[in-house]
Amino acid sequence: MHDFASHSNSLNSQYVDVRSQTERLVEGLSDADCTAQSMPDASPAKWHLAHTTWFWETFLLNRKSQSYTTYNPNFGYLFNSYYNAIGERHPRPKRGLLTRPSLEEVLSYRKYVDSEIIRLLAREIEPEIEGIVRLGLSHEQQHQELLLTDILHLFAQNPTYPAFRLNAESMVNRDRETPPKTWIDVEGGLVTVGAIDEVFAFDCETPSHKVYLESFCLAQNTVTNAEWLEFINDGGYSTPSLWLSDGWEICDQDNWNAPLYWESVDGEWRTMTLNGSKILELNAPVTNISFYEADAYATWAKVRLPTEFEWEHAAKTCSHHLGQFLDLNHLTCSTTPIPNRTTFACLYGNVWEWTSSPFRPYPGFEVANGAVGEYNGKFMSGQYVLKGGSLATPQNHIRASYRNFFHPEKRWQFSGLRLAK
Repeated sequence: MHDFASHSNSLNSQYVDVRSQTERLVEGLSDADCTAQSMPDASPAKWHLAHTTWFWETFLLNRKSQSYTTYNPNFGYLFNSYYNAIGERHPRPKRGLLTRPSLEEVLSYRKYVDSEIIRLLAREIEPEIEGIVRLGLSHEQQHQELLLTDILHLFAQNPTYPAFRLNAESMVNRDRETPPKTWIDVEGGLVTVGAIDEVFAFDCETPSHKVYLESFCLAQNTVTNAEWLEFINDGGYSTPSLWLSDGWEICDQDNWNAPLYWESVDGEWRTMTLNGSKILELNAPVTNISFYEADAYATWAKVRLPTEFEWEHAAKTCSHHLGQFLDLNHLTCSTTPIPNRTTFACLYGNVWEWTSSPFRPYPGFEVANGAVGEYNGKFMSGQYVLKGGSLATPQNHIRASYRNFFHPEKRWQFSGLRLAK
């Protein structure tokens, strides 16, 4: 697939590209837009801008640059996310109360740190520093996606349903019919999973190891909104036998009756997107669903979700067509018709795909020393793996071995599903 750490570009230019992309995402947003927090799981855009900068300052400049002077000592408390080894931090649910520093000052903070990082990367750097830089670049790309999902959730709370980008290009075609359900056979056997030759991979993608897979079938397309409507109309949200017990309890308690952001208006379904409120596109992939919803749908359809290893093996061995990514400026997505029956549609991009695999360490996994070791390892409990990336993921950020993970009830990410049997 695509590898973020391309040898063709210097680390310096990669750093400038990634940092610039983050700031482009907030162009046109007000200080108020960037300060508000819509729920405890989400963070203000301003916090994402500052936290990613704090990451560079804390893990690189403060440790590897003898001449660096910390921009503001208070920022360590305000913008630490979850690194216990670093020290105390501002409570996550209260990030939206940080009216100060202002957006202007946060952007000044970024500029201050950027100048120092660029100076550091201009000289020959040792492998340890290169490793931190590659981690920092991928970390910032993760926050680019989080910034967009959090902004969407924030704007969805506004009764006027404002658009994040009115002029964003859209790939949706209302006239296109939903593609028929097509299954692609994938040969099993003893296969290798995990990161092997990537220049950079997160620790949770390692070490690579062997797993045995029975041969299986994977759907050519992700499940569409039209297919999800059939699930709704057939009582999918009111039939406890389709649901895992914990999932049904949440569905019933929170009155789920459709994916997050769907709303029935005068008998017509609409959904909130980064382009504002739109009529539901029937051929588009269903998104903003939880693992519990994905599992219930698979049960209703009398099939199942793939394991993360099945998904990864299919991605490594079968041909596929790419979906939409952040770089392409497509803030909505649609199912792409594929002219043959042996190529997966949008295996990468469009929506993250839930798998049935819990997020657990691979055999031989070791937590890194120090605060960086808190990056993934301590979250390997109670969460499920998603694969493939979404329309908000930078294209060069994703790879077959990449393991995204969320708790099974979370719905505010661009998460959908592809069926297996």
